[in-house]
This record gives sequence, C-alpha cells and structure tokens, in this order.
Amino acid sequence: MDDANRYERGLAKLQEIYGERAQILIASLKDIAPDLGRYIVEFGFGDIHCRPGLNLKSREIATVAALTALGNAAPQLRAHIHAALNVGCSEQEVIEIIMQMALYAGFPAALNGIQAAREVFMERAGKK
Repeated sequence: MDDANRYERGLAKLQEIYGERAQILIASLKDIAPDLGRYIVEFGFGDIHCRPGLNLKSREIATVAALTALGNAAPQLRAHIHAALNVGCSEQEVIEIIMQMALYAGFPAALNGIQAAREVFMERAGKK
C-alpha cells in the first residue's frame, strides 16, 4: 500500500464503515489530541482495515469480540457495534458474538457487552 495516501485511504475506509459517525470521531479529538486522531485514521483504518485478508464484516466481528472481552472499552464497543451493523451484521449476530465472549472473557464482560448492544439497538431504533 502507498504510504503517501494513508490518511486519505483511512478516512475513506472510516467513512465507509461509520458513515456520518466518522466525523464525530475525528472532531472529538481535534481540540485535544489531533495527532491521535490522525494515527487512528492512518494506522487503524488506512493500514489495518484496508488489508485484503478479511472483509469488513469479519473485521467488525473480531473487533466487537475483542472489545467485549476487554471489558473496559464501552464507548469503543458501542461504536464498533454500530460499525458491525453498518457493514452487514444483524442484531442477532452481534448478540451471538457477545454471548460467545462469556465463555472466553466471563459473564461480566458479556453482560457489559449486551448492555452496550442494547444501547446501540435502542439508539438506532430512535428510542434513545
């Protein structure tokens, strides 16, 4: 991949995954840590998410599972649940991904993940 276009490639991928929410991420860091925002766009989305080995749905399944297992990244988990739904996961698939993590990360992590999913589903349904 061409290193000169990392930011543009990453921004395009970020927008493909998050839609209008992409700008919220960038704006949330602009006043305090703009370099962190650039690193996320360039590395996370320009390099990692643009690799050819997995499709976006598979990448978001892995990310939702990892963030659920971490148990301490609720805002990021909610953002990636939105992203998973945007790239083709159903709500039931998101629930199953999180339930699978009960086996590997424990019930507290899975319960927190299910709460995050509930919040996202309600927000997307216009109930929050």
